[in-house]
Amino acid sequence: MDSPVVTIFLPLALAVIMFGLGLTLTIADFKRVAKVPKAAIIALAVQILVLPAICFGLVLLFALPNELAVGMMLLAAAPGGTTANLFSHLAGGDVALNITLTAINSVLAVVTLPLIVGLSVAYFLDGDENIGLQPQKMLQVFAIVLVPVAIGMFVHARYSAFAARMERPVKIASVAILVIVVVLALIGNFEALSEHVLTIGAVALLLCSLSLAIGYWIPKLAGVQRRQAIASGFEIGIHNSTLAITIAISVIGNDEMAIPPAIYGVLMYLPAAVMLRLLRRQESVVA
Repeated sequence: MDSPVVTIFLPLALAVIMFGLGLTLTIADFKRVAKVPKAAIIALAVQILVLPAICFGLVLLFALPNELAVGMMLLAAAPGGTTANLFSHLAGGDVALNITLTAINSVLAVVTLPLIVGLSVAYFLDGDENIGLQPQKMLQVFAIVLVPVAIGMFVHARYSAFAARMERPVKIASVAILVIVVVLALIGNFEALSEHVLTIGAVALLLCSLSLAIGYWIPKLAGVQRRQAIASGFEIGIHNSTLAITIAISVIGNDEMAIPPAIYGVLMYLPAAVMLRLLRRQESVVA
């Protein structure tokens, strides 16, 4: 997948998605964490600390090949995205908290993502200097994650009417781009995919299911309100697979690492839909 079409298309595709995210954000979204510090801090701690540990355990349990293992860890390190916001809205979650967590996670990912990938490369690939996120590649992560978001926020602040008109088209474009990116990643790695699809699929489903459950129940058991626990669950359980695929192919330069996030991008809707159904049923029983 070294063709110019792919190497140029993927970063541009991700830029559109992150720009669309920026169109929905304001400075107030970052300040909102002060109003719900407990919910935000617990969710961020689970996202940054607990989730990679769970993913690492699953990767070892299923004995994924080394490069696929790093790809799965890359996915676990990726922040949530607009899909999490949608599921949270449908389940009656605190979407404002989702937006806040997505905003903060996207900023933190510039540090946490290279750190987790670096540790994964050191463990699974013996610190291969040709694979990973060296300082110059970290700048690429910064550019493809934060710059489009910042531009989107600027447009939102200066041209709010235009931002409102563009929000729906950009969301539709983001869904289409996600599908294209996933398909490209799967087609480009068909041989490795066909050999490991069942194992990777099992890990992806378990990771998503456990993330959703833990993301909901840890805040709930800690006394966080139900709506905020729902927001936390979907934010932690649904990752930006497009970001993980783009970093694997365009930044790290390893196509095989894109397979786990690509498969996850297809399968994540199943556990998310189940959780949505369970939460809605629980709400009707309580009512």
